[in-house]
Amino acid sequence: MALHDTIARVTDRIRERSADSRAAYLAKIARAAKGGPRRAHLACGNQAHAYAAMPGKADMAGTDRPNIGIVTAYNDMLSAHQPYEHYPGLIRRAAQAAGATAQVAGGVPAMCDGVTQGRAGMELSLFSRDVIALAAGIAMSHDVFDAAVWLGICDKIVPGLVIAAATFGHVPAVFLPGGPMPSGLPNAEKARVREDFAAGRVGREELMAAEMASYHAPGTCTFYGTANTNQMLMEIMGMQLPGSSFVNPNTPLREALTVAGVTRAAQITRLGNDWRPVSAILDERAFVNGIVGLMATGGSTNHLIHLPAMARAAGVILDLQDFHDISQSVPLLARVYPNGLADVNHFHAAGGMGFLIGQLLDAGLLHADVRTVAGDGLDHYRAEPKLSETGLTWVPGAGASLNDRILRPAAEPFAIMGGLHLLAGNLGQAVIKVSAVKPDLHVIEAPARIFTDQDQVKAAFRAGEFTADTVVVVRFQGPRANGMPELHSLTPTLSVLLDRGLRVALVTDGRMSGASGKVPAAIHVTPEAGAGGPLARLRDGDMVRLDAAAGTLDCLEPDFGGREPALFDPAPNAEGLGRELFAAFRANVSPVERGASIVV
Repeated sequence: MALHDTIARVTDRIRERSADSRAAYLAKIARAAKGGPRRAHLACGNQAHAYAAMPGKADMAGTDRPNIGIVTAYNDMLSAHQPYEHYPGLIRRAAQAAGATAQVAGGVPAMCDGVTQGRAGMELSLFSRDVIALAAGIAMSHDVFDAAVWLGICDKIVPGLVIAAATFGHVPAVFLPGGPMPSGLPNAEKARVREDFAAGRVGREELMAAEMASYHAPGTCTFYGTANTNQMLMEIMGMQLPGSSFVNPNTPLREALTVAGVTRAAQITRLGNDWRPVSAILDERAFVNGIVGLMATGGSTNHLIHLPAMARAAGVILDLQDFHDISQSVPLLARVYPNGLADVNHFHAAGGMGFLIGQLLDAGLLHADVRTVAGDGLDHYRAEPKLSETGLTWVPGAGASLNDRILRPAAEPFAIMGGLHLLAGNLGQAVIKVSAVKPDLHVIEAPARIFTDQDQVKAAFRAGEFTADTVVVVRFQGPRANGMPELHSLTPTLSVLLDRGLRVALVTDGRMSGASGKVPAAIHVTPEAGAGGPLARLRDGDMVRLDAAAGTLDCLEPDFGGREPALFDPAPNAEGLGRELFAAFRANVSPVERGASIVV
């Protein structure tokens, strides 16, 4: 199938825009790769320090056996990362069987956004991505690794690890996922209980019981938020093995896929004849494929921040227009909560990534001619892994959806366009996720109510102040102001207002969760209010129009453009829970459309 005109045009535009930065990146990687395996250039004392605690250290001193670095985001507060506790031993054994060695190069922090939602700690969440990249860079700086395996799943962790892997682009890399927890309380039921609690219809005991039944086991949370979007991206971008994203933890197939990933990492080093460095995989085509997957699945809004940052680490420059144009041409093929009732286990059972990728390839919506960790060409990713008496094999994936309420062919999509749209107007530029929003709520025109933090919104709700259609504006939530926290804890409150028949929307320079649902929300507004952006000129009562169909976001007041902006008071967000440590990040962070980063 010929490549779709829009995909080809956007890719060419990105390639042209990135010509200088990509050339500089590849030149940097070529310098790093010069001279072959890096360990050969270390002094004997350097190497002795690296191998002192390892069995078989005499073998490691040579360069005929690949040494694989393990960068791990293990902790047991993240259910998704708890299974990683035992991965290093498994990886070492798998490496030995493959004629290689393996060492834990280092650990990186991994915070749980589910724990910090609505709390001050969430103001460190986005910046944790860059801290992860920095920590991974330190791990890899020992320069004794012929390949690396990367252990990370959740929201900022995978983007941070990708930034680091791209920075060390001469080193082959395989991402090893852990898989989702088994299905628990249905996500829609969890959301209903949350709304009932916000409305006062149930108490804290009922709410806690529902939450514990939802988050109940090792593995990734089962809704299709940022963590599971990360897994989709790593697969469709060729950085992990086919069909490995959504296999449950602590199962024989999961273990076999981990062993296969380590084996593959050993095969693609400079010591063999199939060298596959990260720099050869993460090019403009891979990032376009990632955006296509994001749109086709109604994935996390957070990736309109993460993908530009990840791409810049590889010398590729994305902009929001790229996302918008691809969204207009890519059909929505999946309905996974919050865009539907199914969870990622149901998506996987319905045909999962193999079916999705096959449909997009057959429709000409993906670059097929890419390099991946599995081999040349994305056709490898049509397959699904199976475990039999003879071991792990890949077999042809589902030729048809096994549940068309969850996963559909490209010829019969849920919607003809993807789930994320660009908005622009006199309030700036923003994005909106519409895949879970009812069509009659795609246009909201109502008076604004201005807040400077989410607790103020909740207090106004408890006081009964929302009695008419309202555009709730929460400003000074951008990266320069307070680190750009997610405002997902507002979802139950605003959902209750919708259920009462009010037409309500959210407008903010902050983020929503990757699991953003039925509330129309113009998010990531840029320029942010903390930098004097247009949201700082809004006043209570101003008429605001959010039009997802037309792609506009405007204040309708005639004097709006001439007003003096309100000033941000940094004091409430300057300290406590480590926020004082990140003052330099807030002062130096790039604009959100460039990835809101201090490292790329």
